[in-house]
Amino acid sequence: MDPQLTEVSQLFERFKAAFVRKDFDNCTNLLSQLKVLLTKFRSLPPLFENTPNAVNELLLAREIYEHAVVLSVKIEDQDAFERDFFQLKPYYTDAGSRLPPSQQEYLILGLNLLRLLVQNRIAEFHTELELLSPTALENPCIKHAVELEQSFMEGAYNRVLSARQTAPHETYVYFMDLLAKTVRDEIAGCSEKAYDYLSINDARQMLLFSSDPELVEYVKEEHPEWEVKNGSVYFQKAKESAPCKEIPSLQLINQTLSYARELERIV
Repeated sequence: MDPQLTEVSQLFERFKAAFVRKDFDNCTNLLSQLKVLLTKFRSLPPLFENTPNAVNELLLAREIYEHAVVLSVKIEDQDAFERDFFQLKPYYTDAGSRLPPSQQEYLILGLNLLRLLVQNRIAEFHTELELLSPTALENPCIKHAVELEQSFMEGAYNRVLSARQTAPHETYVYFMDLLAKTVRDEIAGCSEKAYDYLSINDARQMLLFSSDPELVEYVKEEHPEWEVKNGSVYFQKAKESAPCKEIPSLQLINQTLSYARELERIV
């Protein structure tokens, strides 16, 4: 075996051993070293040179970047996820015809869809979806993300939260928890605009918590401007603290009339 390939393979075995031990700090350091070593392989993107060990190098690099993506989820680093995913993607697209299918491909593509949904990048979500094959769309990992997006857009937030129990893989739980927070923040924002106060029972049901202590903890951490007293959650304090902006109605009327006169001249 090529000495460089052997060196990378041995270092990757150390990375995987640290990953199993959940020694993620060591994994991060080893991953940095692996990425530097991979730059010496001219068979990898973007060069794709047809070297004697091209297939083995591509397979090894693909597996390294797949582990990198999963590691970024474990350490809850969305920026690292995005970087590692885009480094991995050419191995599924440009080099896909030269390599056997990866068992992790649909899992990671589904994770990326979830990330885009959590970050509310809906246009990019649908762009990525358009690039997938009909076979990929039938995969449980992809279907899970698609169904979540549909529920989110329909406002069926109870389905979004309950989907955590049916996540196709443990790595999905991180993004599902972030999505649950996004959903609750959306409901909370609407609630404080629509009501002066709600009973704790109604607020708990509306924010989709299973117990009162969970609701109280959420209010304490996320909405300290709310008040919980006498069995109710009061939003009035939040409304009072919000600055009221005066609408310059006379100025708007004058501008509208000016536009109307200009249009009349043009016609």
